[in-house]
Amino acid sequence: MSIPREYGPILDAVRGLTWPARRRVGGTHTGAHPSRLRGRAPELSEYRLYRQGDDPRQLDWKLLARSDRPFTRLADDRAVHPTWFLVDASASMAYPATTHAKWAMARALTVGLAAIAQRSGDPVGAAIVAAGGTAFVRARTRADVLLELMSALGSVTPSGSPQGAPALLQVPMGARLVVVSDLLGDEGALRRAAATRASARGDVHVLHVVARDELAPPPSVALAVDPEDPAIERPLDAVARAAYQARFAAWREETALAWRLSGAAYRQVQAEEDAALVVRAVATSAPAGEG
Repeated sequence: MSIPREYGPILDAVRGLTWPARRRVGGTHTGAHPSRLRGRAPELSEYRLYRQGDDPRQLDWKLLARSDRPFTRLADDRAVHPTWFLVDASASMAYPATTHAKWAMARALTVGLAAIAQRSGDPVGAAIVAAGGTAFVRARTRADVLLELMSALGSVTPSGSPQGAPALLQVPMGARLVVVSDLLGDEGALRRAAATRASARGDVHVLHVVARDELAPPPSVALAVDPEDPAIERPLDAVARAAYQARFAAWREETALAWRLSGAAYRQVQAEEDAALVVRAVATSAPAGEG
């Protein structure tokens, strides 16, 4: 299977990037991220007095000879950090209708960040939540996981109003979670489910995708139609447009605050942005080894 042409530019743009975990990770398999475990890694972190049960091989014999006190050398281990993507494929992601820019951005963000994680040796998996059911890509480190992810994303047409929160039950608790969505569905339930992970020292990212025409509907648009329920229509004259923009801005502000208070790293992404720049910003803004 060859790489779809649409992903070539972003894969080239993210080559060589790393994506540090926001907090120390709890994995036991050796990887690229600072671990919560202390062990025999080559980088010395600190000393402490020897305790019964410590590995005698970690004793600093030279320090013992000088001080007549047994000290254990502690070092920070490094571990893999499985990364899972929860991708919203509801009807509202196929907006605008002429370009599907939100869905294109969601795909690019997912593949770009997945490539960075996979190239660092982290297992990558995904749950693509669509009207016909959730498509899962099993987490693994092999390079072909990216091809499977691209294929899964390419086989989905955003439709309906599927619920994202139930899909989180299938995502391992210790994994880094990346939610790629316009948050117009079960946002509250999804946030509460993700918050349990953040409160357990989990690493949660939210990429809130919005389109330019959602932020400022063109004057030529006289009727607003809910893409997930076409029966809902609203006239969009100048007064209604101004009221909509005010309500939408307030909702985005409240939503961003709620996610950040839940412990997630929240970022609003405009669908017309350069996806490679967004991916780079997400990867390079994550502090390593926190918590």
